[in-house]
Amino acid sequence: MAAQQKKNVWAFRFTTLSLVLIPVAVGINYVGKLFAAALKLPLWLDSIGTVLAGMLAGPWIGAISGGVNNIIFGITADPVSFWYLITSIVIGLLVGYLAMTGWIRDFPRAVVLGLIVALAAAVVSTPINVILWEGTTGNVWGDALYTVLRNGGTPVWIASFIDELVVDLLDKVATVIISFLIFKALPQRLVGLFAGEGQVEKL
Repeated sequence: MAAQQKKNVWAFRFTTLSLVLIPVAVGINYVGKLFAAALKLPLWLDSIGTVLAGMLAGPWIGAISGGVNNIIFGITADPVSFWYLITSIVIGLLVGYLAMTGWIRDFPRAVVLGLIVALAAAVVSTPINVILWEGTTGNVWGDALYTVLRNGGTPVWIASFIDELVVDLLDKVATVIISFLIFKALPQRLVGLFAGEGQVEKL
């Protein structure tokens, strides 16, 4: 059974239910980002919906949820969001793949999953930060560390990566834990429908 699930991790799971999940995930991302900005938290909280979609419906739905979220947020609130579309897609793909291969089986694994997502997000976002913002992230906590590192002679790319990683470690671990708790709180029948254990219309 496990081998069969692993074999089908990258299978497209486009059902009516999974497509309904995409706008829901985008809405969760949108609210999370506005909430973090309103409270001036040292977090972004803009990937909870993407991570949850990946956990429920696999890598492709997770990736689409992340990409659509950045497009909508870029159009309606902040055009900078377009630049980080690739980061959101990578997060959706990564979480979807790892969730389907057992990385949300228990809480400790979910925490490790958050660390993996944080590292991936930092690797993907750092070049964008260097190109657009000379290495800063726009997060006051991370950028304070960036300034200290640059004043100490640390090269731009390394200082920018550390800036991004410090923020992502807190943000992505929190994001994955919140998503994991939501996932575990959902009715098993609903989770089973996303896993193809029920009668859901395929598209």
